[in-house]
Amino acid sequence: MDKPKIGVFGLTGCAGDQLVILDCEDELLDLAALLDIRDFHTASSAADSGCELDLALVEGAVFTRRDEEALRRIRQRSRTLVALGTCAVWGGVAAVNGNGARAVLLREIYGEPGGGYDSMAPCALHEVVKVDLNLAGCPIEKHEFLALVASVLNGDVPVLPRYPVCAECRMRESTCLLAERGELCCGPLTAGGCNARCPALNIACIGCRGPCEDANAPSALALFASKGIPGADAARRMRTFVPEGRR
Repeated sequence: MDKPKIGVFGLTGCAGDQLVILDCEDELLDLAALLDIRDFHTASSAADSGCELDLALVEGAVFTRRDEEALRRIRQRSRTLVALGTCAVWGGVAAVNGNGARAVLLREIYGEPGGGYDSMAPCALHEVVKVDLNLAGCPIEKHEFLALVASVLNGDVPVLPRYPVCAECRMRESTCLLAERGELCCGPLTAGGCNARCPALNIACIGCRGPCEDANAPSALALFASKGIPGADAARRMRTFVPEGRR
């Protein structure tokens, strides 16, 4: 059987998700043996930019017309397209103030030359093209990426966590920074999968993985209120990675 043809692409972003893939050091040779990696500029300048792909992994937000055009071309040549990382899935940090007047922002930051820059209100991939799978994270988790690849090879859909970060925090028997210390922790509202890394280090969750499907928002808001934390403060923190209107 032919190996699946894979492409890994970056739009406007930090390239952190692509670096996670390259950081799969122990698994890289296995990945190379199982996948036909055709287009991955971060890893190799030798790329087949015109072939059809079984799987396209796309990182970053759509921030320019060039991003938009590139994404549409990737979609046309790909059987399955995965939004890779929180910027691709939700818009991410780049889209925090994306609803402002771009022309005004460009002039304020770059002066008169800014008016000619290729810049548009940042948006998530699904706002431009059809996205088949989402793999959130800032950056993504290595084990989730490998599970996604395994699912592709098996011809099925990866099973990603639906539960919140709080569930993983409890499994690690970590101190609840919200309930026990009254800190603004977005764990009740944020998708799990990170093994509650930040709360385990006594750092409150900032919602970098985006909202959880099974989040009990009313209960979370009631708990925030009981600790004297306005719900608006939690929403503001979550908005860092998931701008309003995209949740």
